Amino acid sequence: MDADDVEVFERIEAYRGHARLDCYRLRHRAFAGHWTDPMLREVIERGHAVCVLPYDPVADRVVLIEQFRIGPYAAGGAPWQIEIVAGIVEPGEAAETVARRETMEECGATLGPLEHIATFFASPGIMTETVTLYCGGARAPDLDGIHGLAHEHEDIRSFTVASEEAIGWIGSGRIAFAPAIIVLQWLAQHRSRLRAEWPARLGA
Repeated sequence: MDADDVEVFERIEAYRGHARLDCYRLRHRAFAGHWTDPMLREVIERGHAVCVLPYDPVADRVVLIEQFRIGPYAAGGAPWQIEIVAGIVEPGEAAETVARRETMEECGATLGPLEHIATFFASPGIMTETVTLYCGGARAPDLDGIHGLAHEHEDIRSFTVASEEAIGWIGSGRIAFAPAIIVLQWLAQHRSRLRAEWPARLGA
């Protein structure tokens, strides 16, 4: 089935702030062939995101960040989350450009080689947002620090950690940020190849 199997009766913009909330009244074709009864669905519009894990193949270390997040706080979880670099795509901006810009803003690193991992819907039941994931080559000996844009109320701590240790944090629950989990699992599978290929591309 495709978009022709959805009929929208009404779309109302219910709220606009950091994100936009739209309310849809619609129906769609069921797998059995008939049309469903009309239903109400809310959709959050906040743009599309890019996440990148800076990886130093020479030191075999990754750069992670930590910052306050309202979602986990409101859910009763840990307010400060360990994550990877992330940012929102501006109109007309390429995902790779976002990855390089946000890496400099959030941890002060310049990326070399950049490898696309996946693009997925963040929460398809309620959001239009897609997340594009990258792993990027960087030299990371001195990337511990505080970063972020003051006008965006960012207070971001960047730090480096051995790749093996960071990958282990998935199982221990220390990392609960889905993009970081996906990229670190990808790194666990591709680490040997990156350690062989990327040092020369980084001038190491």
